[in-house]
Amino acid sequence: MKKIKITQVKSIIDRSERQKRTVEALGLRKINSTVEVEATPQILGMVRKVNHLVKVEEI
Repeated sequence: MKKIKITQVKSIIDRSERQKRTVEALGLRKINSTVEVEATPQILGMVRKVNHLVKVEEI
C-alpha cells in the first residue's frame, strides 16, 4: 500500500466535535504536527472529511 504524510495546517478550535475527533484519530495533536500512515480507504475517508484542516502528500 501507498503511504501518505498528513500535516495539520489549521486549528481545530471552533470546529465540530466530529471534526475534532477525526483529527485526533488521525494522530494529529497540534498545528504543524505530521504523521505517516498507510493510505487505506478508512484513512482516506477521514482525510476527506477534514481536508480543509490538513495537507496531504504522497510518499
